[in-house]
Formats: sequence, C-alpha cells, structure tokens
Amino acid sequence: MRAVALMARVSGVILAGGKSRRMGGSPKALLPFGGRPLIEHIAETLRSVLSDCLVVTNTPELYASLRLPMVGDTFPEGGSLGGIYSGLQAAPGDAALCVACDMPFLSAPLVAYLAGRAVEADVVIPEAAGDLQPLHAVYGKACLPAMERRLRAGQLKVVGFFDEVQVLRIPTEAVERLADPDIAFMNLNTPEDLARARALWGRRPAGAARGQSHPAPGGDGTDG
Repeated sequence: MRAVALMARVSGVILAGGKSRRMGGSPKALLPFGGRPLIEHIAETLRSVLSDCLVVTNTPELYASLRLPMVGDTFPEGGSLGGIYSGLQAAPGDAALCVACDMPFLSAPLVAYLAGRAVEADVVIPEAAGDLQPLHAVYGKACLPAMERRLRAGQLKVVGFFDEVQVLRIPTEAVERLADPDIAFMNLNTPEDLARARALWGRRPAGAARGQSHPAPGGDGTDG
C-alpha cells in the first residue's frame, strides 16, 4: 500500500527584489526597524518555524549578513510572480511559503498553520477582509509549470494561474484565531506606512515572543 505524506516540507522564501520606488529607492528590506534591518525580523520568524529559508534577490551582497541561501530572479522583469517562481524553483522543500521582505509583523503561529496545510492543495492562501494575500502564501512545486507559462506570456498577476491548480483559501475567520490580519499582512510601501509600523512596534507587549511582536488582535494597535 502506498504511503501517504501527512506533512509537506515547506521552505521559507523571502522576496527581496522590489524597486522600492515609493520608499525613495532604498531597499525596503534594509530599512532600520526595531534596532536592526527589517528583513532580519522576517527571516527570524520564518526560521523559527520552517526547516530552511532562502532569499530571492538580484543583489545578494546586500543580504550577506543573513547567512541564508540566495537565488536571483529567473525572470528579472517578472514582478512578484517571477520572484515566487524563482524561490519555489530553488526551494529544497515540497512547497514554499513566500513572503514579501517588507512585512515586519509576520506571525509565527500563522506561518506554522499555513505550512501545516500545504499538503492539502497546490496553493494555500489566506484571506483578509475578502482579499487574497498572495505575498503571504504557500505554493507547491506543482505550480511551477502554470507559473512559467504565465511568465513567458507576460501575464504577471500572481493569482492569474490559480484556475490551473488546486487552491485552498484560508478564510479571514480562521486567520483571526491566530493573528490580527490588519497587522500580520501589513506591508510597507511608503514612508507613512513605515512610520505607522514603527509606532505599532513601539506598542508591542513587553517580552513578546518571536512572531507575536505586534499588539494583540483587537488591541489599540489595529486602528488606522
């Protein structure tokens, strides 16, 4: 009788290839945050849950201090979809949990939950207020052919290939049991976003555990 895999090996992938135009052109991943570069918080949370982690970047010299494997973009003009494809292709695991490099409040419990459900579908993707979160989702190796077809056709919308694969959507209610979606999925596109995130960081609970460094769901850190 053929054995059935109960757990997929999920690698962490940090996407650090954006242009950072609205942040003044400086790499968002290296913005000072909580006393160290932003990307270090992201890497720490992923590594606390997943067995391995890599960075997708075309400037690996900027991130040498992380001591993580790095891979360049297979499709340099492929946007986020190209970054996900490159990371997934290089990942040693069966799937990759891909996150943007500008998400300072990743939740370790949420990361663990998504990774634990990776065996159930080709894509495991959370929702927040009805919106899918493609830059905080798990992608299985079975997605690679569909991704590549889209990239070669110049069709760069991340969710564009979803109708070709099996997708498991994690509803907002399930996410809320593990983390505050408004915080866990926050990304930093502008100086105003960065200022708000730094203020939230300053209000985090004293002695907060890794991946739980933001205000609790429903706390005063969730208002705009």
